[in-house]
Amino acid sequence: MKHLAAYILCVLGGNESPSSGDVTKIITAAGGEADEDELTKMMNDLAGKDLTTLCTEGLEKIKNAAASASANVTTKSDAEEAPKQAVVKEEEVDALEGGMNMFGGGDGDY
Repeated sequence: MKHLAAYILCVLGGNESPSSGDVTKIITAAGGEADEDELTKMMNDLAGKDLTTLCTEGLEKIKNAAASASANVTTKSDAEEAPKQAVVKEEEVDALEGGMNMFGGGDGDY
């Protein structure tokens, strides 16, 4: 994750095609150590790709997944709540019950 964060910082700083050395400089400047194997793999995965396009495509995938999951949850919860609604019975509670002697009227404790 730190490798990708450093790569994104490079791009946001104006370097549209950062090298592994650029990414390593950022990580070490922050006090971390770059893992060369992970960094090489990430650089190979990102080679020739536009970061803005990747982020936009990723956001679309997240939106679609969230919308799909939301639809499934809504359908399930509606089906589960139907039987429960028939069983729920509320009792009436007198809101003034017990509060009429609140200031000591008539019970002699004061």
